[in-house]
Amino acid sequence: MDADASSSAPRPTLAAVAARAGVSVSTASLVFSGAGPVSAPTRDRVLAAAAELDYGGPDPTARSLRRGRSGVIAVVTEDPLTDAFRDPMNLAFLDGVAQAFGDESASLLVIPRAGDGDVDLAAPPMDAAILLGCSLDLSSSVDVLRRRRIPIVAVEADAHEGVLVVDLDNREASRRGAELLRELGHAAVAVVTLPLDPARTAAALTPARERATNGRTTRERLAGVRDVYPDATGVSAAGSTIADGHHAGLRLLDVPARERPTAIVAQSDLLALGVLRAAEELGLDVPRDLSILGFDGARLDEAAPHVITTLVQPAVEKGELAAAAVFAALGGEQPEPVLLRCELRVGTTTAPPSRKKLGAGK
Repeated sequence: MDADASSSAPRPTLAAVAARAGVSVSTASLVFSGAGPVSAPTRDRVLAAAAELDYGGPDPTARSLRRGRSGVIAVVTEDPLTDAFRDPMNLAFLDGVAQAFGDESASLLVIPRAGDGDVDLAAPPMDAAILLGCSLDLSSSVDVLRRRRIPIVAVEADAHEGVLVVDLDNREASRRGAELLRELGHAAVAVVTLPLDPARTAAALTPARERATNGRTTRERLAGVRDVYPDATGVSAAGSTIADGHHAGLRLLDVPARERPTAIVAQSDLLALGVLRAAEELGLDVPRDLSILGFDGARLDEAAPHVITTLVQPAVEKGELAAAAVFAALGGEQPEPVLLRCELRVGTTTAPPSRKKLGAGK
């Protein structure tokens, strides 16, 4: 049979297999499900009939409909798929989700760009959804998923009715990092933020842009810095990549020396690494000429010989707790919201400034 004919032929049924094997449909079903005792000769006869009819087993879609479950847990990420799997924090989070699966018979589906018009969250089969980094367009994603009446877990997001939040102490952690810079004597501090808007615009920070952002992680980490440096300047990046950090770093550092910050706070370690490369490209010594603070706690070999000073987040645990909340909700429980804490890890990219910025505030 040629491929076209095969693809157009009707799918063989379990009833047809049972008829050819000379057994009942229920007996044939037991052979494929393994749910009950079937003699070896009967099993062999059913499998032989299935092979003759090119029957591969029960239709998973029909089986899912009967059970009322697809067996799929979706992780919806704001990033394009290529960027999502380059980010060590996303990978650590997914490791945590996979570890929480344990003996659960579930599959993991990663859906990129929740806010993208091309992504239809109403279509893919899923029993529950974990929203990772989707705060820039969280409401629209939640609205679609809520209509599906499935458990929703949002990671680092504003509270929504019926949505469980697994959160980080982003503001408090960023404040601790900024306090380190203040203790070292820095007055001229700039910030490189994660995206501020769904269009992921790379531009200077302005009060209007900051007020308009829906990005909770971006907003909270920036607020922590402003608790210590209320007048900090900076730029928003288009994403959380080394290239985005490099672009932002050049924008902040390729200026006359008196206009240059003595420290930059980057809202991810990948952005911090990009800033480090920009500084080196411009002939600046880190940390003598510029201190750099990151966020995440990623171990980046590309930063060698430096170790980036950063706020370490428990990304694996975050994934484990998000998945555990999903399975608890699917089991009829009502999980409580979770707040995780970050820890400051001092590396080699921060030190007292070697110069005082002229005109800098106290």
